[in-house]
Amino acid sequence: MRKREILLILAVVALDQITKFAIEARLSLGQSIELLKGFFSLTYARNTGAAWSILSGQMTFFYIISAVALVVMVYFLLKTDKKENLQRIALSLLIAGTLGNFIDRLAFQYVRDFLDFIIFGYDFPIFNVADISLNAAIGLLILEALLEARGK
Repeated sequence: MRKREILLILAVVALDQITKFAIEARLSLGQSIELLKGFFSLTYARNTGAAWSILSGQMTFFYIISAVALVVMVYFLLKTDKKENLQRIALSLLIAGTLGNFIDRLAFQYVRDFLDFIIFGYDFPIFNVADISLNAAIGLLILEALLEARGK
């Protein structure tokens, strides 16, 4: 693992934890501050499940899955060719996002969420920086697959 990937992982995890701490320090559970009327609010929520609160309350399951996923992702990052920049960045973002939410689960038995969007009338599930990291990583992996398919 190169210094670049380690710094990316540490930066994302730090940003995730700092923003969660700041929201938790300033808002009570369920409190919301509308920043862009009808579109974006900061809303402090706790999630004991995965996305959309799937498998809510299954902490042992999430501990095991997160730990196994982290080991597998670190292994793949270590084995990925240094020239595979998109894949290495994506794996680093996956590790950071998983680690950010894993820290919450270990410390609190829930994940702290606060980014609340209403998109075309749909109140999207509240999420956090770790979730953004995970989604950005998936986007990069899709982009890499499309670029690879285009090159063949």
